[in-house]
Amino acid sequence: MVVSHKNPVSSAISLVLTLFSTAVLFVLLHAHFIAAIQILIYAGAIMVLFLFTVMFLNIRDSELRFDSMNIPKRMTFLFLFIAVVGFFASKLFSSSPVVFSELRDPENFGTVADVGRSLFSDYLLAFELTSVLVVIAMVGVLVIAKGRES
Repeated sequence: MVVSHKNPVSSAISLVLTLFSTAVLFVLLHAHFIAAIQILIYAGAIMVLFLFTVMFLNIRDSELRFDSMNIPKRMTFLFLFIAVVGFFASKLFSSSPVVFSELRDPENFGTVADVGRSLFSDYLLAFELTSVLVVIAMVGVLVIAKGRES
């Protein structure tokens, strides 16, 4: 639904539902802190940023009209979709089954201390690059919006 809607606000609402569904999966994994962060940061703050960007660009209905794709383009997308689904299905069915009794659930999985330790030690570079990327995206939106005004 996120990519199939023509209206960007409807796509953003669908993305919020997807992010809430991801938070439910975290709750089922007993990672309650990560689920709360998923809802607060992604479904809350990031989606407000996305909606602000969509509203700031002031896209008109006439600009949202999409021409229907011709048959060769549709066939290409269908072939790519089948190829990707087939690839993942082959990887899924060729892997060895997981014995859940052998999996160990660490006591501090999903806690604030565990998330903070892994975020600021193992994933520090990715964390910093993500913050730089968000700043670049906000500056890009301002440049695009400023260009439309003049």
